[in-house]
Amino acid sequence: MEILDYAFMQRALLAAVLVGITAPAVGIYLVQRRQALMGDGIGHVAMTGVGLGFLLSWSPVWMATAVSVLGAVLMELIRWYGRMRGDIALAMLFYGGMAGGVMFINLAPGGSNANLTSYLFGSLSTVSRSDVTAICVLAAFVVLVTVGLRRQLFAVSQDEEFARVTGLPVRALNLLTAVTAAVTVTVAMRVVGLLLVSALMVVPVAAAQQLSRSFAATFAIAVAIGVSVTIGGTVTSYYQDVPPGATIVLLTIGAFVVLTALAAPVARRRARAAAAVREAGDPVECAIPASRGPESTVGV
Repeated sequence: MEILDYAFMQRALLAAVLVGITAPAVGIYLVQRRQALMGDGIGHVAMTGVGLGFLLSWSPVWMATAVSVLGAVLMELIRWYGRMRGDIALAMLFYGGMAGGVMFINLAPGGSNANLTSYLFGSLSTVSRSDVTAICVLAAFVVLVTVGLRRQLFAVSQDEEFARVTGLPVRALNLLTAVTAAVTVTVAMRVVGLLLVSALMVVPVAAAQQLSRSFAATFAIAVAIGVSVTIGGTVTSYYQDVPPGATIVLLTIGAFVVLTALAAPVARRRARAAAAVREAGDPVECAIPASRGPESTVGV
């Protein structure tokens, strides 16, 4: 294939695959926790890290990772202790992150807002070897956490009180989820962009939920969708000369619409089957009770 003849496209495709795996892998826990927009907030904070990277002549990816992790920890602390004024503190954190990024990059030698564009919306031609190395290391961390601790993270995401009663370190796991989300944002910013990464963390999960009600199947389908749209968006961006981040997000939304349409007849058949069972007058004890605990999800 012609596209593989170019080193920058090889790097871009590798980064796209890693992003397609990591973003939904973290997003499934954020969706369960009803924190779907957390990735968007972290993306705003990461802008300060990118600006500091340019100002200090350090790697913007690693600097953004450090600042994002710090911002994610602050978000969790605000969630625990902020109470009624927590939303105001989060707003200041998000907008301060954006303002800091713009300010620092303009203070950098030869820096301008144009330098932020590839980080805000993604860019194929600017993915360097050092970026790929950083993305590989960070993606390995994300996969290790989201797969290796899937049972614990799922339990906390479903019901914190239940998880606490079972002896799980709820606050530590919440912090780990936030840190993993921050790392994922910096993994994805070179391909999708800081302003669009949240969509790749959430929409594939929402699309997968149209087809499956078990955690394991939803996880696998979401990752498959993520990899498909990131590769498809990257290839389309190369051949059609369109922005990669926007292309990937639009493909993701398209996948959600298609799967929702395909799932509608299945949902109707399930509803008719359930109605038929009720009309048949089966004894109550024959019904499978819905459990509120994490064990009710098959294949975790």
